[in-house]
Amino acid sequence: MDTENSEINEGMIRFDIIFYVRMKDGLSQIIVNVEAQKAEPSSYDILNRAIFYVSRMISSQKGRDFVKSNYNDIKRVYSIWICMNVDEHSMSHIHLMRDDIIGSHNWKGDIDLLNIVLLGLEEDLPEKAEKYELHRLLGALLSSKLKVDEKLDIIGNEFQIPLESDIRKDVSEMCNLSQGIEDRAYERGTANGLAKAVLRMYKKGYSIEQISDTLDMDIKEVQDIIENATNK
Repeated sequence: MDTENSEINEGMIRFDIIFYVRMKDGLSQIIVNVEAQKAEPSSYDILNRAIFYVSRMISSQKGRDFVKSNYNDIKRVYSIWICMNVDEHSMSHIHLMRDDIIGSHNWKGDIDLLNIVLLGLEEDLPEKAEKYELHRLLGALLSSKLKVDEKLDIIGNEFQIPLESDIRKDVSEMCNLSQGIEDRAYERGTANGLAKAVLRMYKKGYSIEQISDTLDMDIKEVQDIIENATNK
């Protein structure tokens, strides 16, 4: 799927990764979005952003996955956030709940359409335990401390994943990804490239707030780049 999504009057967002997954029945599909963060954001609450993402993943299906009033064709969505350098290994599933306040009428519909998974990784790998298997695998892959051979050792010996040449190549690329995540401010290129992205969006009519949200920048940073360019 296209990682850029723009809706009229709603601005544009960029997903890190977004794709369809076909279910075991071979017919139904779900939509999965995966986002990586070097740390829990300080300028906004990460759950609020995740809620915005799953809402957009639902609304953008109109005209693509369902038409007119065929709301039963809406696909279930998952937004998975991997947040590194938090204070404890954790994982939470956030989803819709039903509370019957008066009566117990059977309201028809899929309550499981919206799903958010927040997965927190400490800086160091967790102990070898069944409940930490996913954290240990992801922690190894995304670690900026472990070398490629150390990562391959964990993948091959602990998780019995065959170390074919493609896997070795992917792990090497993951090392580059983890370094890129550590340098989140430059994840879309050099500082100069980021400034060009700001100015390009500004010239296309995006507001400062939309640019800030799309590029994960502080509003003050965006304003400074625009002011410096216009004053030259």
